[in-house]
Amino acid sequence: MSNELDGSSFSDRQKRASDAKAALLAKLRPKPTINNPDAPSRQSLKAQELVRVREARAEAKTAKTEAAAAAVEAARLADEAASAATLDAKRGERKERKALTKAEAKAKRDARYAARQARR
Repeated sequence: MSNELDGSSFSDRQKRASDAKAALLAKLRPKPTINNPDAPSRQSLKAQELVRVREARAEAKTAKTEAAAAAVEAARLADEAASAATLDAKRGERKERKALTKAEAKAKRDARYAARQARR
């Protein structure tokens, strides 16, 4: 049996080892990525997220502005109500004073009338 007949010469073994090593390396080499044409790109996803964030911030800003405007309006209405209540209280006091004055004037008139009647 000679080495040449069974194909196990040094050069053949070296070539087979080299081929096996190349096959292992090819197996471990990263595969090329397959781009799905239907899948959205990272850039478009990032742009969409940016739009969503901006819209959310704009809505929050609008809500904050509306809340501030509502608070100002509520304060204005409270001030108006307080001034109206003060004015009503003043008017009530004035009416009371007028009624007392009228009652006192009537009492004086009645007293004068009674005095006149008593003198007759």
